[in-house]
Amino acid sequence: MAHTDAAAYSARYWIVPVVRAVLAFLPAIAITFIPDHSADFGLLVFGCWALVSGVVLGALALRTLSGLARTLFVVNGIVSAVAGLLALSFQGAGLPLYLYLVSVWAAITGFVELYAGIRERARSTRAAGARRSDARPSVARDWITGGALTAIFAIAYLLLPPNAVVSVGLLGAYLVILGVYLAIAGFSLKWDGARVTPETEEVV
Repeated sequence: MAHTDAAAYSARYWIVPVVRAVLAFLPAIAITFIPDHSADFGLLVFGCWALVSGVVLGALALRTLSGLARTLFVVNGIVSAVAGLLALSFQGAGLPLYLYLVSVWAAITGFVELYAGIRERARSTRAAGARRSDARPSVARDWITGGALTAIFAIAYLLLPPNAVVSVGLLGAYLVILGVYLAIAGFSLKWDGARVTPETEEVV
């Protein structure tokens, strides 16, 4: 039953983007309402967020994903956690480290998530004749968008002139945009799964 499989996958995975959204909003709020936009503050905020979100993302990937997708997101979780630890360990190192650390983190994790989404979309397309779960194309689209957004964020850090206020503010803007998108994506998955009822299941 194709719709039953879609509902089960949505019910299992929708919480991941919602949790990621909540974790993104917290540092975005701190950056918005705390006037200190120094590089040291940026390292502190990024370090705390990357460490926590990396551990949470890795744990959720182990529980909700399988195969190569699980491996890729566990890798992203590890990269984020390590970047967070480095930011917290070298807090006070100044703007050059902040820019380097955040841009490298964004480039790696953005590429990995983008690759995961492209790969999942290709698998869904190849398996269309087998009536693959309707939830998978939505997840692939969300990964592609999230990965592309993070990769663009990395490029912006490389192109902008070194300025702590602008760089930390850009981190806050990125987290707000990412959080809004992930929240919409997560609840869309949940509602799509909830709309599938036994009466609407399709036997294949």
